[in-house]
Amino acid sequence: MPQRRIPLQTGKFYHVYNRGNNRQNIFFDRENYVYFLRLLREHLITNAVDIVAYCLMPNHYHFLVYLRDETLSTAMKSLSLSYTKAINKRLNRSGVLFQGRFQSIHISQPGYLVNLTRYIHLNPVKAGLVQQPEEWEFSSYLEYAELRAGTLPKTEYIKMQIEEESAYQQFLADHNLPDSPGFKRLLLDD
Repeated sequence: MPQRRIPLQTGKFYHVYNRGNNRQNIFFDRENYVYFLRLLREHLITNAVDIVAYCLMPNHYHFLVYLRDETLSTAMKSLSLSYTKAINKRLNRSGVLFQGRFQSIHISQPGYLVNLTRYIHLNPVKAGLVQQPEEWEFSSYLEYAELRAGTLPKTEYIKMQIEEESAYQQFLADHNLPDSPGFKRLLLDD
């Protein structure tokens, strides 16, 4: 595969995402989601990144990450290959699962981070999979809302930008509001 035109920089935040080849599902049952999260911890969190927020959807995923070192591309390749091999074996299929390499967007403005977590956590609601973000098990919203004591997301990156603990939940509660100005919506389901 060709090299990225813009290299990823350590000490920066990135929105990392990908979807299934031909927009097909990449997760087929609960065990797939759980296994992917286990691989995420094994391949990414060990060295490359802090996961700030995440959401796994049936045919795509979103991560907000803080890069700790320069190995994200290698780690993501390893994660994708490991997961694809496992799914192919389990479902007796062959070929690619993801639509190419992962995509990444550098997040340079701190205020954008909070809006991006909102977008990530509301993805299942906007897709009509659930009515409220806390109903979706495969998202870091449950840690942000203190409904689960998970260790995957590093919530302090966002919580230190919010004055009151309940402010984030209120921010998400009115999910019919348009996103703040300048917030680029990345609707991968379209």
